[in-house]
Amino acid sequence: MRTDNELIKEFQEGKEAAFNELVDRYLSSTYGFFTKFTNSKEEAEDLAQDVFIKMYKALKKFRFESEFKTYLYRANINMSNTYLRRNKWKNMLHLDQISEPEYIDTTNEDKWKRKELWNAIARLPKIQRMVVTMRTTENLPYKEIAKIMNISENSAKVNYHHAVESLKIFFEN
Repeated sequence: MRTDNELIKEFQEGKEAAFNELVDRYLSSTYGFFTKFTNSKEEAEDLAQDVFIKMYKALKKFRFESEFKTYLYRANINMSNTYLRRNKWKNMLHLDQISEPEYIDTTNEDKWKRKELWNAIARLPKIQRMVVTMRTTENLPYKEIAKIMNISENSAKVNYHHAVESLKIFFEN
């Protein structure tokens, strides 16, 4: 089995099949990341597709300064931030502005809780939001998060701790 770097080199030499192999290798994890992040299969498909379109363009100039997997995580995080900025108006909509349903559908309760949690996460400072996203959606260790974000492992831990504290305060209010 060829390494990611070997596939990237082949792709840079004009072999499209090498890029397709990278997509096959990482599409399911990228899609899974965005599914957890957006709680929407359609949005996750769009975001994963957008990431690989960007990868297609960017890999032609890839300098092998980091592992492809790290590079892809950064792209996922950047796409997540773009998604949050693009959908910021949704975060401003208060639940008290929504008309009261005639009955309470408890089957969607978990979905609402997840949505409310992601809306709260979207309000965190950028670094905290990124650390929380990588910890909760990918279960990445702090060491890996630190490497991806170019920060110290301790900084990743501290940012995660501050984010959790901010979320606790948000949900207490």
